[in-house]
Amino acid sequence: MIWIELTAGLVLLLGGGEALVRGSVSAASRLGVSKLLIGLTLVGFGTSTPELVASLEAALSGSPGVAAGNIVGSNIANILLILGVSAALLPIATSRDAFRRDGTVLTAATLLMVAVILGGEMGRLVGGIFLILLLGYTLFSYFSETRARDAAGDVYEAEADEVAVPGMSLWAGLALAVAGIAGVIFGASLLVGSAIEIARGAGLSEAVIGLTLVALGTSLPELVTSVMAAVRRHGDVAFGNIVGSNVFNILGIAGTTALVSPFAVPPEIVRFDVWVMLAATLLLVVFAITGWRVSRREGALFLLAYAAYIFVQLSPGARAALGLS
Repeated sequence: MIWIELTAGLVLLLGGGEALVRGSVSAASRLGVSKLLIGLTLVGFGTSTPELVASLEAALSGSPGVAAGNIVGSNIANILLILGVSAALLPIATSRDAFRRDGTVLTAATLLMVAVILGGEMGRLVGGIFLILLLGYTLFSYFSETRARDAAGDVYEAEADEVAVPGMSLWAGLALAVAGIAGVIFGASLLVGSAIEIARGAGLSEAVIGLTLVALGTSLPELVTSVMAAVRRHGDVAFGNIVGSNVFNILGIAGTTALVSPFAVPPEIVRFDVWVMLAATLLLVVFAITGWRVSRREGALFLLAYAAYIFVQLSPGARAALGLS
């Protein structure tokens, strides 16, 4: 029954996340909202809704390991797994102008997250600061793009086009978005609950389950959006979706979760996983600015790194050797 609940939770998260993003984007388009604003907010942040709901559910139910692990693990999966798969399918060109700003924000947000995690606790003050920073970044991006369009604005508009449903009416879009919200909430509850039970039954820590199973499940919408964009040769959209999602995971999800329900970060995440997240982010920056593309070989390297990371998480021997058990 637990595995059935887990599978149902994953399906609802994927379907609900897709419905939420596509419905809200289509409704916003009908209301005359600019593609720039849609791409910057509804698409960039909407695909991270499963992570937000799952982390809130875990924190409120007294499972800080799952909450923290989901945030850190999702950022690792977005880069090493999702970008790795996308680049392995088709080399991804990165926009110099767009990445100078958004890549800098991602790096700064990741370093800030590392500094906070080293303190061991995500409190309400930190959560409030993170949300203020996210709002400032969103407003700055929007108004800078409306004053002088550059490659970043083109990426945001392309993201909106990528997920919009042509011909969908306003009411149909709203209904699809509401159904998506319900699916994400119910799916997150099933996923978190069943994952905790599986962790206890397998003798794994809640942090490990959050870093692997929950993080993978909540990253499914980003996987679908990015891979489909790569297949359609819209590599800039795939890349922009991952960068935007990781910024939101840190400032939006960690910020909201800490503000609603402050939580302690498990020592094992402090010792190991936060450094993997930082290394993956810095590797993303290096790959992006060398030739302004992520090649198939670099995508394959990301995938190998993610396979090694999952092996360490799930292998008692590897964890013991690294002093993580």
